[in-house]
Amino acid sequence: MAELRLPKLNNNDTEYLLVEWLVPDGTPVHEDDAVAVVETSKAAEELPADATGTLRHAVKPGTWCRPGELLATIGDEPAAEPAPATAPAASAAPQAGPLVTAPAQAFADEHGITAEQLAGLGVDVVRRADVERLLDGPARRELPRVQRAVARAVELSHQSIPAAYLVVRMDLGPALKRAEAATREVRRPVGLAELFVQAVAGLHEKHPLFFATYEGTHALLSDEPNIGVTLDVGEGLYVPVVHDAARRPLKEIATALMKHRLAAASGDFKEADLAGANFVVTLHTEGDVVLAVPFVFPGTACALAVTGPSDGTVAHIGLAYDHRLVNGRDAALFMAALKSAIEG
Repeated sequence: MAELRLPKLNNNDTEYLLVEWLVPDGTPVHEDDAVAVVETSKAAEELPADATGTLRHAVKPGTWCRPGELLATIGDEPAAEPAPATAPAASAAPQAGPLVTAPAQAFADEHGITAEQLAGLGVDVVRRADVERLLDGPARRELPRVQRAVARAVELSHQSIPAAYLVVRMDLGPALKRAEAATREVRRPVGLAELFVQAVAGLHEKHPLFFATYEGTHALLSDEPNIGVTLDVGEGLYVPVVHDAARRPLKEIATALMKHRLAAASGDFKEADLAGANFVVTLHTEGDVVLAVPFVFPGTACALAVTGPSDGTVAHIGLAYDHRLVNGRDAALFMAALKSAIEG
């Protein structure tokens, strides 16, 4: 008998919400069929079956589960009637309104909150904290799930990563001219983000510690540069990743970032789009921003702050780095190499 256990989907969350079963209890499934939807702090993810057989639910929708927890078993026994307490029959009408977790429903019942009021919250999954907002009034405002994820990452970073910071003046004039020419050539928007992703990725081979992960007395080196880029278009801060960026031509980098910008506008990311970064480029190119100090994202060693030109074509580009892995001299050499790549 096979076991369907909850995989670890990202480094920021310690538990995920089982939103719904896509397949009723006691139903035959095939390997790789999507059988459940779980929600992380930033995305909803479908879980596939890892075997062929009859699916038996072990937990109910609305349950918070930790990575490694048993969600279901998949055996070869004959299918039975679905268990109504776990999931509706395949022919049942779809659930009207949002999914309400058990703690949220109990709290709502206790305070006489109606289903219409819960639906008016405008969320797909109603948690107890959402219901509490109905009682607390306008003095309290719950942070969106994306911002809650940012808060956890910032808190973890400041608690566990001794970061240092280095700023270098760079003349972005040549880079901006290259970006303009590249936009016409590849027929994709090319700007500072694309050029810095390409330049940073090109330094991976000579500066592997800047893409490493700290673990005790060891540095875990990465085989390839996976460059995360901060995007915030008013719907929350996301850090999608350009994977294996050193092997990608500029056109592919531009295409990937264009796709990520569109997804950021709607929050329509897959977990794989947001996972695996080993270096982060943070963008602060709004007008009049002359200096930005990013935090080092957990699981990475560095975050590069890219600002727009503030003195003609000159900008101040900063590197926050994990001092356990990188020393000041190394950071200066890395930034000198990056400056040469951008200005060359």
